Amino acid sequence: MRFKAIVFIVLGVGFIQLGTAQPMTTASTSVWNFLCERYAYSSYLEVQISKTATGGLLTLTLESASTTTIFSGTTYLFLHNNTVITCTDKNKRSIEGSKIISYYTLNAAEMKLVQQHRIDYIHFNIKGTTKSFSGQLGNFTALNKRSYFGKDTPENPNYFDTAADCKALN
Repeated sequence: MRFKAIVFIVLGVGFIQLGTAQPMTTASTSVWNFLCERYAYSSYLEVQISKTATGGLLTLTLESASTTTIFSGTTYLFLHNNTVITCTDKNKRSIEGSKIISYYTLNAAEMKLVQQHRIDYIHFNIKGTTKSFSGQLGNFTALNKRSYFGKDTPENPNYFDTAADCKALN
């Protein structure tokens, strides 16, 4: 009898922890590689938006020479309709190999704007300690362009249709 009670308690606690340990799966867009001309270490900023219960989650990923560099400060999303979404730094970041990653939450109204108007460019800040070969620090702008010299035609636009991808998350 005592053995059955112990087994029951252990299994019960295990199932409770298993249920809370699993992250909620969210729908995400594909990763867009925005061009970042001034950042010398990598010419691409990886941008992805995920849908959450309260709005959305913006994920920015950048190749870095040092793990001491981070996205820091306010990030701005400039939309095609001349609207600016201000994303404040909430210290949600991680490092995967040589990539630094930062996460910004979007409320429901901001997520609706992103679904209606494509992102033209993103302005962000990189901070860290300066050493030899540590990577660039400062303010950077990433453009929503597929290539530097690509021709923009209706059949083959030279930008990512971020609004359509975000709208498909519904």
